[in-house]
Amino acid sequence: MNAAGGLCTDISSETVSLVVNVASECGYTDEHYKDLQQLQKDFGPFHFNVLAFPCNQFGQQEPGSDKEIDSFVRRVYGVSFPIFSKIAVVGIGANNAYKYLVEASKKEPTWNFWKYLIDTDGKVVDAWGPDISVKEIRPRIADMVRKLIIKRKEEL
Repeated sequence: MNAAGGLCTDISSETVSLVVNVASECGYTDEHYKDLQQLQKDFGPFHFNVLAFPCNQFGQQEPGSDKEIDSFVRRVYGVSFPIFSKIAVVGIGANNAYKYLVEASKKEPTWNFWKYLIDTDGKVVDAWGPDISVKEIRPRIADMVRKLIIKRKEEL
């Protein structure tokens, strides 16, 4: 976290971000990875980034090593967004980034593919569970990216 209470300057860095805890063997895997990659393709990387954090805490559905996970999602889904090292997102061993996301949103992941929308200041805008599709939140992301592009053009 940065001093302003945002996630961190690396994540915000003047882009809109969608932070997602991912799993390779989940019923939500196929739809989510395809839609997340489409978001990244359409809006990234200068204005938007998906930030994926593999997690094996829910149903043991992310059993592979970091290298195996990375290879799988790039080969099967053509993923071009960052895939970080496998982490815990809930409980005592939860990663600090996820502790912040949960605290800021008041929404804790209960399964794979929880999505946290982060604005350009690193603040959590909203969070959704896996039952809310990426397509459902796409208009909100598009609006945030549009506003960011307009702001950048005005600054030129």
